[in-house]
Formats: sequence, structure tokens, C-alpha cells
Amino acid sequence: MFATLLLAPSPGGVVAADLPVDLELVLAVDVSGSIDTEHAHLQRSGYARALTDRRVIDAIQSGSFGRIALTYVEWADDSLQRTVVGWRVIDGPSSAKDFAKELGGAPTVTEARTSISALIDYCVPLFNENGFDGARHVIDVSGDGENNVGRSITLARDDAVKAGVTINGLPIVREGLLPWAEDRDHRRNLDAYYRDSVIGGPGAFVVVVKDYNNFADAIISKLLKEIAELPSP
Repeated sequence: MFATLLLAPSPGGVVAADLPVDLELVLAVDVSGSIDTEHAHLQRSGYARALTDRRVIDAIQSGSFGRIALTYVEWADDSLQRTVVGWRVIDGPSSAKDFAKELGGAPTVTEARTSISALIDYCVPLFNENGFDGARHVIDVSGDGENNVGRSITLARDDAVKAGVTINGLPIVREGLLPWAEDRDHRRNLDAYYRDSVIGGPGAFVVVVKDYNNFADAIISKLLKEIAELPSP
């Protein structure tokens, strides 16, 4: 599918215009050392299932243009940010299935540490000259740890917001992964950390995942909010 529209010829020739979409969305998925092969597979399959869910398709088709632009990125430390599936138009069941199929066929690469800041810095330029003209630019960050390498996460977040990008979060809070401290000022609760340091921009929100078996359902809930631009909970 072409990502541009051809306008009427001008004295200088045919002019290509970006294709209007309701949303430009980067799905950014953690593959750092704490994500084993099984969990990496569950993440991929969860996104594939969510993208082809009838409720998500209906939400996409109910928009002003009836389509969104989507890309899928996997990330770990400050040296690993990898576009697994490039920008695609999702406008119905067929294009959603094609995206899910391409996602399932790509290999997974992992690194040990976690750099949400490097991820954000990688994702923001992806909205530039991608062939789409979206009313909203959103990075959807899923992960199971705090930023532990690279520049300040809050600085990266603030720079992204200044560039017109909204960041939403899908923290994966697994039992035993992080100690539950009563003192929330230490941000040992990942959901609080995401709310305080990761998300930003108009309508930014967090959806918490506590069980990988319910991962797809959490993604569906999050996608419906992002696509329909529902109020934050």
C-alpha cells in the first residue's frame, strides 16, 4: 500500500503529499535481559492478537480517516533499538493480519540492560518524513524495568513531548521482578515509575500488566485508548 497521495501536477511536476491518518503509533517493546525467550514470544503473540482483534479494527475504522500508521520496535540497552516491522497502514482486518504475520516471522535480538531514554531518542525521529500525516504521534513503551543506562529518562521524555510526541506506558510488573517498597518516592513500583518518569504529553496514560497470560488483553485495552484517544483513567 502506498503511503503517499499524488496531488495535481504543478509547474514543477507531480507533488507527493503525506497520507493522512488518524494516528501514527510506534509500538516499542522491551527485549532486555529480564525478558526470556518465552516472554519475548508472549509479547509478540500478544501484539499480533491485539492488532487483529475485532474491537481494535472497529476502533481504527471508526476514525476520521479510518486508518492508522504503525511500526514495531524492539529495544534493550543504549545500543539496541531495532525496527522489526517498518511503517504500515492498518485500515482493516487484511492489513492487520499482514502486520501480525510479518511480526511473527522476525527474529528477536536481546541485550542485558535497559535504556528507555535511548529508545525514546530513537523513536522520535521515526515520525519525520515517514510518508504519513497523523493528527497524533504516540510512542507506546512496554517494559519490565527502570532506565539503568543512557541519559536521563525524564530529559528524553520532556524532549519528546516538546517535539509533539505523546508517550504511553505498559509496565510489566511481575512478582519477584522488583521489590514492593512502601516508600513510593524511591520509585521501586514500576507502575509509579512509569507514571512519574516515562509517560508524557496530552492524554498520556499507563496500563499495568501483572500477568503475561493477560498480556494481549492489556494491549487491547491500551490500543483502544490510544486509537480512540479516550480520557486517561
